Amino acid sequence: MLVGVPKETKNHEYRVGLVPSSVAELVHNGHEVIIETEAGTGCGQTDADYQAAGARIVNSADEIWSQAEMVVKVKEPLDFERKKLNPDQILFTYLHLAPDEEQTQDLIESGAICIAYETVTAPNGSLPLLSPMSEVAGRMATQVAARCLEKEIGGRGVLLGGVPGVPAGDVVILGGGMAGTNAALIALGMGATVTIVDRSADVLRRAVTTFGTAIRTVFSTRDAIYRLVTGADAVISTVLVPGAETPKLLTADMVRDMKSGACIVDVAIDQGGSSETSKPTSHSDPTYIVDDVVHYCVTNMPGAVARTSTFALNNVTLPFTLAIANHGYRRALGLDPHLRAGLNVHKGHVTYKAVADAQGLDYVPAEAELKL
Repeated sequence: MLVGVPKETKNHEYRVGLVPSSVAELVHNGHEVIIETEAGTGCGQTDADYQAAGARIVNSADEIWSQAEMVVKVKEPLDFERKKLNPDQILFTYLHLAPDEEQTQDLIESGAICIAYETVTAPNGSLPLLSPMSEVAGRMATQVAARCLEKEIGGRGVLLGGVPGVPAGDVVILGGGMAGTNAALIALGMGATVTIVDRSADVLRRAVTTFGTAIRTVFSTRDAIYRLVTGADAVISTVLVPGAETPKLLTADMVRDMKSGACIVDVAIDQGGSSETSKPTSHSDPTYIVDDVVHYCVTNMPGAVARTSTFALNNVTLPFTLAIANHGYRRALGLDPHLRAGLNVHKGHVTYKAVADAQGLDYVPAEAELKL
């Protein structure tokens, strides 16, 4: 199979779909790989590194989109990239379609086979291709919150860890999954007072087992969320419903009643965000203020630490990329129900129910679409 990797085009996105060691694995398995020139520069991978791994360097993204049988990316294709998709071309990347009707329609019209990293599953029910980026985003979220609380940004002027004689900052984390756990890890390390809120008693028990009495846990109800966020210095939302739009846990009224200069870091913004006041932002303009509350809603947070993120992502995506290339997408999806769960759009049909439900579109199960 001819596999292509274009340079990412999203604002300050420095990750890349394949690193040289992944290219070498594909080449070893008999595949051809083409890489857009300087695609890996942002995470320290040179054209010479790719050539040494067996890739062919091409001068433009157009060559990737026009030639490759499978395009491997990191972030969803932007509108001008979606116009370059070809019928029967395989797109393997993060898509986050539920809140993005325009992208969904473009992918439907393209006739392409669109497999989303974020809905590929594992036997234990986890999301293995989302987990490493959730780890990164969770750890970054606390760093970001600490910065957003600085007065220069519009924050309260609170140091998360406090100092002797001055209380530590109060951090509330909505969602105790992978991102939430990692946000808590860093917040506790900074010395903050940390509360995890979740609807799963098992998740809350796991948090206590992991962090002991250093962590506070609260079962999620509307009243509990209101009480906690209105008393918090920083709210980090990591809530995720796989493949679906994030529920709005923070109402505009709650935000209005938060402390002046408090901050919200909405890690869930990729799936629409969990606050009614959230809107997507970029690394070049990451924050805005609503009702004296600083909002950070960057849709590609891990792109800022591109080297760490790229290698962490490649560690988990490579086996699936190899499976698709080695077997062809139909057989690969037929053999592996967990990879099949990643199929969101197939030749004009939506094959992921949460996306179809979110946008009122017809849904065709992947098994029916692939005639399995």
